[in-house]
This record gives sequence, C-alpha cells and structure tokens, in this order.
Amino acid sequence: MSVDNLNQLPPHEAEAWFEACCASVSWYQMMAAARPYTKMSNIESIAKEKWALTKEDDWLEAFEAHPMIGDINSLRAKFNNTKAMAGNEQSGTASASEEELQELHELNLAYKEKFGFIFIICATGLSAGFMLNALKERISNTREQELLIASQEQLKIALLRIGKGIENGGNPNEI
Repeated sequence: MSVDNLNQLPPHEAEAWFEACCASVSWYQMMAAARPYTKMSNIESIAKEKWALTKEDDWLEAFEAHPMIGDINSLRAKFNNTKAMAGNEQSGTASASEEELQELHELNLAYKEKFGFIFIICATGLSAGFMLNALKERISNTREQELLIASQEQLKIALLRIGKGIENGGNPNEI
C-alpha cells in the first residue's frame, strides 16, 4: 500500500489497516482520522504522537491482540487480524530448543500472573535466548515500570508493521 492509497481508503478501511498494526481502538481511530499523510516519516511521527496520547487501558487492549511469545499455536485460535505479522515477528522462537521454549512458556505464565498481561517485546530479529533473557530481567520490574516498557515495545511493533505495510504494498496483516 502506498501512502497515497492509505490516504484514499474509506475511514473504516483505514481503521482496519491501522488496527493490523496495533489493536488499540483509540490509537487506530486517531491514526485513521489524522490522514492525509505526506510520506512514511509523517506516518511514523504521527504514530508516535498518537501513541503518547494513549493510556494504560489502550496499552492493555493492544497487548491482548498478541500471542504469548513462543506460543505460536495461539495464533490460530485468536486475533486473526495480527496473526501473520506476529508469526513473522516471533520467528526467532522457531529455532529455539525445547528447553528454551518450555522456560519461555513458564516465565510467560509467571509474568502474566504478576503483571496481568503478557510479555511484550518487539521480537523481530531476536533469538529465543535473547527474549528469554529479557523476560528474566523484566520480570523483576514493578507493574508501573513494566507497563511503560511494554508500551514502548508495542510502539516499536506498530511502527515496524506500518513500515512493512507501506514498504510491501499491502495490508500489514498479510505480510
């Protein structure tokens, strides 16, 4: 999809396009309403600006659309809108050892129990070992610290998806 094509989409289609980048309703509605965009860097700066206006409930809504790192099976069960993107983003878990995957799973459960949401990390290009180490480090944070870190990771994911959607000429959830 080109920037011009994105600008020309009907509002509900633009919202759906941005929803594939980030499932926070307020964020994707703001992004669709902020059109027209002039170029990719304009979309990115507005995405950051609009994300800065979101709050905890918006972040949690966005986090809910993600499968648990390492749990690729959950991609088939829920959140079809972001499954293709998340599968590509989590490809680092494909080469993980069974022990790493089991530890990721167990720590993810402990993380969710502690914080009330799944571990969020922009996983593109990261190995399972790197994600596991990040999870081990971050699980000792306070909920407030972790919400801020996870919200920034969510923004990275959204920006990556926007870039891929524009760069690859399509819908972010088809990439």
